[in-house]
Amino acid sequence: MRRLAITLAVLGVVVALGATASAAGAQTTDTGTTGPVDVFEVSGLIDAPNSDGISHAIRQAAADGAQALVLQMNSTGATVSRQRMVELATEIHDSPVPVAIWVGPSGARAKGLSGQLLGAAVVTGMAPGSRIGDFGAPLEVPDVPLRFGSATERLRTDTLGESDARAAGALQTGVNDSGTPTLGDFIVVLNGVTVNGKALNTATVVQKGNELRRERNGPTRFSKLGLLPRLMHTVASPPVAYLLLTIGLCLLVFEFFTAGVGLAGVIGAGCLVLGCYGAASLPTRPWAFALLVLSILAFAVDVQTGVPRFWTGVGVVGFVVASVFLYDGMSLSWITLLAGIGGVLLAFLTGMPAMVRTRFATPTIGREWMIGEMGRAVTAVDPEGTVEVRGATWRALTNRATPIAAGDTMRVVAIDGVTLEVEPESGGAEDYRERARRRRGRGETDQTEAPPAVADAP
Repeated sequence: MRRLAITLAVLGVVVALGATASAAGAQTTDTGTTGPVDVFEVSGLIDAPNSDGISHAIRQAAADGAQALVLQMNSTGATVSRQRMVELATEIHDSPVPVAIWVGPSGARAKGLSGQLLGAAVVTGMAPGSRIGDFGAPLEVPDVPLRFGSATERLRTDTLGESDARAAGALQTGVNDSGTPTLGDFIVVLNGVTVNGKALNTATVVQKGNELRRERNGPTRFSKLGLLPRLMHTVASPPVAYLLLTIGLCLLVFEFFTAGVGLAGVIGAGCLVLGCYGAASLPTRPWAFALLVLSILAFAVDVQTGVPRFWTGVGVVGFVVASVFLYDGMSLSWITLLAGIGGVLLAFLTGMPAMVRTRFATPTIGREWMIGEMGRAVTAVDPEGTVEVRGATWRALTNRATPIAAGDTMRVVAIDGVTLEVEPESGGAEDYRERARRRRGRGETDQTEAPPAVADAP
């Protein structure tokens, strides 16, 4: 009897569990087979790495059996050609896996050619606080009209927020779509959307107390650009490319004046190569790029003399103009411009000249051959000025008693760092102590060395 009672109790528990499971099943609505949803992050301008990443994500979603692909977008434009964007819109529209686009999180943008891709997706959504628009000239995609409801023409030159875009029919909303503040909410509203005769099953309807709620059904797989494509994508952003160009050019000039191939030269060359790649990927004005390089060379001319003069002014004007007009259709933020222009001025007005003076003030510079060389005064040396020796311009210093006029011939008598101590070709001033030592060496007495003795009064 005891065994029978235990057996009946176990059977009762099993029956109760089965009834609970049946009840839970009755509260669930199944719209199809459950599969993973892939999410690919599209951040920044759509350049070559980003466009290739979108194409790869579409192929990968189809190969891995995903039931849908969501592009999480925050992009203000594209740097690839219009033809490439047409191909991308066609891939999204004709994808064997339904492709949806969500503009988020809050504050995200989908502008320019990037925003027009929303017209090729099966479902689109926006987070509150995000905006779409400023599309410009429409993409002509064969057999794929990119329409945005009654706001199609307005979005060419204006932007809309989430509520206005929804009211104007600019979004391709999903089933029971009342808003998609989060990515999870957007995946849920894909549930029940039918594509090619197959309904998506991204959510499960469950009863929570007295109300029915939808919850995500199945796994979500997130992906983004790989390490190398992400690096190339970062380099191709306008502020990064500009700063890399500036840093690379400045470090190469620094390395040139330190007379060696060291760490600064290697880093500068690397920054310059990456900066050139970024500039080539962006709508860069060729004349502004050339002016940027020439302005750094103008700075370098005066670095040799250690004194900011005419070429420094040329460099300042050229660098500012090149920085402001470097990109066509894009503008750098004031923070980026302040960092670039301020850094260059700090380097070439104070840091670089001080570095050059320190470098060439060492006894190993090997320029003793200049002592005794004849040259010409470029500017008046009284007591400071600029001279030219063997075709090179130098900062010069002379005795106050023997000023040298511009154009006069002079002689180098000593070197102090990158400053030459000079005197006129004839009639140079002579220190009285040096004259006294020379007279004593000849056994003569210099009456000017000390005042005569005064006899005591009687």
